[in-house]
Amino acid sequence: MLLPILTLQLAVTLVFLQRHFEGVTRQMTLNLVREIAFVLDQLETKSFAEVEQVEAEKLSLTLRRWDGVPSGNARDWIDVSGRTVIPTIYDALPGVRDVDLSTRKWVIVVIESAKGPISIGFERRRVSASNPHQVLVWMVFTGLVMTILSIFFLRAQLRPINKLAAAAEAFGRGRNVPIDPQGAVEVRVATAAFLDMRQRLERQIEQRTLLLSGVSHDLRTPLTRMQLQLGMMDGPDVEALQEDVAQMNDMITGFLDFSRNASSEKPVEVDLAELVGDLVRRAGPKADMVVEGKPALSHVRAVALRRAVDNLVQNGLKYGTHAHVTLTHLKNSVRITVEDDGPGIAPKDRDQALKPFMRLDAARNQNRGGGVGLGLAITADVARLHGGSLVLGTSEDMGGLRADLTLPKLTLS
Repeated sequence: MLLPILTLQLAVTLVFLQRHFEGVTRQMTLNLVREIAFVLDQLETKSFAEVEQVEAEKLSLTLRRWDGVPSGNARDWIDVSGRTVIPTIYDALPGVRDVDLSTRKWVIVVIESAKGPISIGFERRRVSASNPHQVLVWMVFTGLVMTILSIFFLRAQLRPINKLAAAAEAFGRGRNVPIDPQGAVEVRVATAAFLDMRQRLERQIEQRTLLLSGVSHDLRTPLTRMQLQLGMMDGPDVEALQEDVAQMNDMITGFLDFSRNASSEKPVEVDLAELVGDLVRRAGPKADMVVEGKPALSHVRAVALRRAVDNLVQNGLKYGTHAHVTLTHLKNSVRITVEDDGPGIAPKDRDQALKPFMRLDAARNQNRGGGVGLGLAITADVARLHGGSLVLGTSEDMGGLRADLTLPKLTLS
């Protein structure tokens, strides 16, 4: 916005200085040079006193005998028109010795004449415009006014864009912020498209949740019946069937956890050290915890975050013999790091491990068994719901998997 205004101001100023200061000043100076030339011609035939009292006075010129002290073509550095006046006088009048522009109101020209060196003085306004600065002042003032008006106009146009960005960011964290199409036509169209997209996504999420919840819930009844029947049976194959039914129950539990819409949960102020510490204590002696940085309360969805951290801790104990949890309070975020001494996950498989229903047991340990590939996917969804991230790596201290769950310190309510 400022670039075209400044460019226009610079272009107008240059043209104005060239056309007005240089052109007009040169023409006015040449007109006065003719009057000085007339006075010099009169000095060749008349006395100095007669020319001073008659011709010079009629032409409003001050005629004096030169005192012999040159000014050195004195001129203020901000005197723009003086850069044109001095060379014009030198070029048009032979015998000029000095042009004094040290005062703003007068010009004194020292020149050779028939009566010797003389000084001719006249008002400055006769060789340059008396108020050229007013044009520049008005131009700068108008530019400032238009700039201020443009800033207010752009702020009014950017306000609905900022609201749209805030609504999009909030929707990415599972919240619906009310927003009305406002601003320019293009912004209103973009806002309407966003609202339509948000409604479609909400319907899809709701349909997915209902579908998974319905299927998982319907499967529990026959599984419960199968468990009761197996409990009353004896035989070598009964134990294997019971393990299969238990695994199917675990799968259904995982489906239900994955289908839950955690965005409906309201964020609350939670002490993460207490929340994570409780999960570590429940995990038993095979898990420990360290808190780094200054503890502070955080706004999170407690149930969803508890499920996510518990998934990481149980995942570490499942594939390793020990899980180490580090809660780090940073300046603008909180990082929950869970490390284990298991086989870890190969770098090429880490992105796949965060996708739903991806089982990478072969990459870690086939003999560990269990799982439906939803633990890390649920944790990653919870991290994204809070505007954070889940990053998998290799533990330098324990040699197994390192999972960094990072949450920004933002108020989600």
